[in-house]
Amino acid sequence: MFELVTERLRLRPLRESDVVYLMKIFSDPIAMQYYPSTKSEQEAEEWIEWNHNNYDAFNVGLCAVELRDTCTFIGQCGIVPQKVDGTITMEIGYLFIREHWGKGYATEAAKACLNYGIEKCKFPKMISLIDPANESSIAVAIRIGMQKENRIQKWNRSIDVYSIRSEAVHEETDVS
Repeated sequence: MFELVTERLRLRPLRESDVVYLMKIFSDPIAMQYYPSTKSEQEAEEWIEWNHNNYDAFNVGLCAVELRDTCTFIGQCGIVPQKVDGTITMEIGYLFIREHWGKGYATEAAKACLNYGIEKCKFPKMISLIDPANESSIAVAIRIGMQKENRIQKWNRSIDVYSIRSEAVHEETDVS
């Protein structure tokens, strides 16, 4: 499983001991407003297990995001497989503890995941599935170069698919 380091952050595999930190997100109705509901500790444990299965099957998954300087858990970000229109595509997902919102951490972590997915894993395309009302998540997707592709029905609701193809990432890299 991968670990990523950015200027301010470290992304590492989730551990069973992260349940207590995940609950700072999963029990917060505001942080979870675009999910079907908040989650229990048992659901957080199952979430970690699901990610460990993704680590084993795909060598990607959601990671704990920590501040590099203090190792403080601030959220999660990573790459997970999602079925869209019958095809598995890798999604960049992110969810942070509310006190760490608005500091650019989601964008920094998502950009690191995008680069890892395109450069190391050679994914031809990456997506983010976002509730149409979630303006903050849409802003992160746009900041990392994604564009709205379409709207689908998933999880019994409308979801916007934001995407970026590997060539677009390479073009951006070549320009700078």
